[in-house]
Amino acid sequence: MQTHITEILKLLGEDPEREGLKKTPERVEKSLRYLTSGTQQSLETLMNGAFFSSSIAEMILVKDIELYSLCEHHLLPFMGHCHIAYIPNGKIIGLSKIPRIVDFYARRLQIQENLTCQIADSLMSLLNAKGVAIVIEAKHLCMMMRGVEKQTASLKTSVMLGVFRDDMKIRAEFLSLLNSTHH
Repeated sequence: MQTHITEILKLLGEDPEREGLKKTPERVEKSLRYLTSGTQQSLETLMNGAFFSSSIAEMILVKDIELYSLCEHHLLPFMGHCHIAYIPNGKIIGLSKIPRIVDFYARRLQIQENLTCQIADSLMSLLNAKGVAIVIEAKHLCMMMRGVEKQTASLKTSVMLGVFRDDMKIRAEFLSLLNSTHH
């Protein structure tokens, strides 16, 4: 990979031997491997059995999970926040596993629309939940730094599964909790 990165630097008119670029191919490879590490992991290993029996029947909501990913179209970052709610059906997941699932899917070449669906489908399947709701809002450097160059635009995507799709009262409760500003 480093050989190819060196060639790309040359094609950009750069001198890969100048001081600031000498270790760039190594750094870029390390960075790309980390930012796409989600494809090298297993969801089962990541979960490590962190499921617990529970009689909880109310909504569980985790807000403001930071996420960073790479746009599969331009290899530029997008970043934002993910909000996840689910209604248990006899089992809950360890709290730290929810952001880990977000990272698992975000750390790969990705588009936000698919990322939202992948997280929702995964949680629904892992938990056999009564419902899962996901909202992601992110800023995309491919739109901010090039192309239309719109710095304030963001993309908001959502997926509602199970009772969040079918029951408007539950959906409204989720959206109300999501929009509340109490800390």
